[in-house]
Amino acid sequence: MSKTEKEYLNMYEYNGPVCEFDKCIANNYHAVTMAVSEEKARSNIKFQYKKQFGKTANAKISLPGKIKLIEN
Repeated sequence: MSKTEKEYLNMYEYNGPVCEFDKCIANNYHAVTMAVSEEKARSNIKFQYKKQFGKTANAKISLPGKIKLIEN
């Protein structure tokens, strides 16, 4: 990643529930990621959750809570 690309990344934090196929499977999951937008941050955190808990790529994970911008 070039310095120019890094300059556009923001740090985001998620603290909240995680649902799989519309069923709540975690009440208070915490994750932090660097991304260019909140939408990309949400995608990154879903990916992190799937990797951390051994979910398949096609598992429908949703994050109904808010993602917080913590560093600009």
